Amino acid sequence: MVFWITAIFLMLPLLVLLLYSFNAGRSFTWTGFSLVWYEKLFTESGQLWQAVWNSVIVAVVSSLVSTVIGSLGAIGINWYRFSYKPYTTSLSFLPLVLPEIVLGVSILVFFNMIGLPLGMVSVIIAHTTFTLPFVLLMVMARLSEFDFSIIEASRDLGATEFQTLVRVIIPISMPGILSGFLTAFTLSLEDFVVTLFVSGPGSSTLPLYIFSAIRFGVTPTINAFSVLLILVTVALAVSAQRLLKYLIKA
Repeated sequence: MVFWITAIFLMLPLLVLLLYSFNAGRSFTWTGFSLVWYEKLFTESGQLWQAVWNSVIVAVVSSLVSTVIGSLGAIGINWYRFSYKPYTTSLSFLPLVLPEIVLGVSILVFFNMIGLPLGMVSVIIAHTTFTLPFVLLMVMARLSEFDFSIIEASRDLGATEFQTLVRVIIPISMPGILSGFLTAFTLSLEDFVVTLFVSGPGSSTLPLYIFSAIRFGVTPTINAFSVLLILVTVALAVSAQRLLKYLIKA
């Protein structure tokens, strides 16, 4: 009973959003069924789609960079022994516990110090910074179940260290790597606080655009776009779950 009450409580706002995306009027008074806001979404929302495109570019690039660095970092931490290893690990997870506003201000101060202009590059670097620890954490969790006798077996068979990395460690770590990438992509796509500090002209992302739009009242066009975004998110989540199951079985 508690489960269903909680589920209804969480789903009810989404259902209301879905309903009023088909409302013919602008207010929350139902005036009739209409697809006019979906039509305007694809014909009169150029700035919205530019913000979506910026968000996708930032999310894809920052997620790929953080996945490569985080995966190799997790493998290095688990595979090698070096001085100050515990301190390195602790510092790597520092962005996880810092408040976003502190992280955003510190990154902005750093960019000003080195003279980096604010724009798409600064947003990508900032997103890579705070998504990297999530990738590192997920890959390390996957490697904690790793049987290192497989590495010894690959060496006994004459494999070099690079061949062992490419043909043994990375394929076994792939579920964690993929989970880290999807998490980094999601966090980057929805981030607002850090992006607000480090964005510049021409680099407005979707959360910044929606925030600017709702200051003058939520338009039904935003409702229609939110419905499409929910459908895309559900489709991606289902596809990712099936892919993870396939990789784990493989």
